[in-house]
Amino acid sequence: MMLIPDIVIAIDGFSSTGKSSFAKLIAKEFGFLYLDSGALYRGVTLYAMENGLIDGENRIDGERLCRGLADLDLHFRQEADGCRTYMGDRCIEKEIRSLAVSRKVSPIAAFAPVREYVDRKLRELGIRKRVVIDGRDIGSTVFPDAELKIFMTADPQTRAMRRMKELEGKGEKVSFSDVLENVRERDYIDSHRQVSPLAKADDAIVLDNSEMTIEEQMVWIRELIAERFGNKSVQQ
Repeated sequence: MMLIPDIVIAIDGFSSTGKSSFAKLIAKEFGFLYLDSGALYRGVTLYAMENGLIDGENRIDGERLCRGLADLDLHFRQEADGCRTYMGDRCIEKEIRSLAVSRKVSPIAAFAPVREYVDRKLRELGIRKRVVIDGRDIGSTVFPDAELKIFMTADPQTRAMRRMKELEGKGEKVSFSDVLENVRERDYIDSHRQVSPLAKADDAIVLDNSEMTIEEQMVWIRELIAERFGNKSVQQ
């Protein structure tokens, strides 16, 4: 096992590139804490949907949402089958992964007070370092001094197929065209929002995993970490 220094690993990139799965495996292999920024944005989105704070045209009731954020308790719990997202005492892991939430998350995530809320929570959790965090602006905005930054991408059709299989595995009936449209819409919104748009940090390393298995991605990250931190690492 390769032991690496106390660092922050920031993983950014487009939706459905497998950032979360990749980050979780990195955390497990190197003994880091995994922080899912997307789950926090999805949690806020679920809260907004359940409280009528976003309508069918994606118009947000900003004033009421801001008031709600002051008391919104989103957090993670480490359980036997992995890290789970909670809203208060309620596990919301299944609800936040639905296509309904996916259709609303980009406009919610583009709302500046929501980004401030999520960024604050992530910085509080990441202050101890030895964390892996995935999202859209982790390396560029939330942790600009992260010691290792990765930007993940893949072609839209590949990402849509992955997302569709994920949803079908959870019992949701979706069409490929609907999922592909959602992927492309999220790409546009994430890349064009005024606050912290999706963009590769200047010092981020690009990982295009369009034709890579997760095992091949893990080989890639091991080699990268060995090259970058090998002189600071201890081999067991």
